[in-house]
Amino acid sequence: MWRNREVQLYVSIMILIGAVLSGATAFLSTSAAILVLVTSVLLITCSLVFTKWRYREIEKLSGYLRRISNGDYELDVRDNYEGELSILKSDIYKVTLMLSEQRSYLEQDKVKLTNAISDISHQLKTPLTSMMVMADLLSDNKLHETKRAEFTQNIRVQLERIEWLVSSLLKLSKIDAGTVSFKKDNVSVKGLIERAVQSVLIPMDIKEQTLLVEGDNTVTFTGDNHWTAEAMINILKNCVEHTSVGGQVSISFSENPLYTEIKVKDNGHGIPKEDLPYIFRRFYKGKNAGEDSVGIGLAMAYSIITSQQGDIEVRSEQGKGTEFHIKFYNKAST
Repeated sequence: MWRNREVQLYVSIMILIGAVLSGATAFLSTSAAILVLVTSVLLITCSLVFTKWRYREIEKLSGYLRRISNGDYELDVRDNYEGELSILKSDIYKVTLMLSEQRSYLEQDKVKLTNAISDISHQLKTPLTSMMVMADLLSDNKLHETKRAEFTQNIRVQLERIEWLVSSLLKLSKIDAGTVSFKKDNVSVKGLIERAVQSVLIPMDIKEQTLLVEGDNTVTFTGDNHWTAEAMINILKNCVEHTSVGGQVSISFSENPLYTEIKVKDNGHGIPKEDLPYIFRRFYKGKNAGEDSVGIGLAMAYSIITSQQGDIEVRSEQGKGTEFHIKFYNKAST
């Protein structure tokens, strides 16, 4: 404590004031001078004791901070008393909790990153292995032209699959990292649906499926038209893939003072009950998933919709079909 300059200055001033007052009162009375001197000594002593106590408390806090900086987040320095020192202890405790939460989030992010890299590696491994096999077969000079054309087409399909996979993962990474800036436009649901269905018209035509769209042309919501169309495309693709030849996919939309709702329904195979809680999980493949399914489409749709403060839920019954309910809440009511 004595090495602190402010303490040395403080004690010097106190002694000087005591000496001046004692000297001044000595001209009036000797006993008064002695009384002032004793009082000054007592006040200086009390001040030093109090100052030493405060410095000891500050030293304890410094020790706490050193332990916290070393990763010991279990400390609780609060004493629940009134005063600036107790407020400082409470603030240090709040910072400790915040650091602990941040460390927890960082650890979770590390686990997610590790799992994502593992999943991506696994997803890329299959098409790459397939292409390597095809390339070896194509190197055979005696290979028949028909087979050569078939293997070349297979390589093209695998390359398109990898391109789609990488593109989708990049979009998901941008959403997860919060680098996607979702617009807040007045989106016409009718226009959104018309844009989204363009991507599934050919596969629907091949499977001879019918599309039914119902809804008022004036229905709108506040959101990003481009990204929401991306979400709708993935949902529609899922419905088309899991609906048999000759099946039906229907889309209906409506709005009320609270939210705008879009329903996408198919009469396909349905989703097993045990798969329902996980269908929006990344890389999750349910029992009815196709061989080419990766488990990204619905995960991306979920991320896009929830990132715009929307909501999506699914209802399904095996043998009867699946129904997706998408809601975009009216900002004025939230």
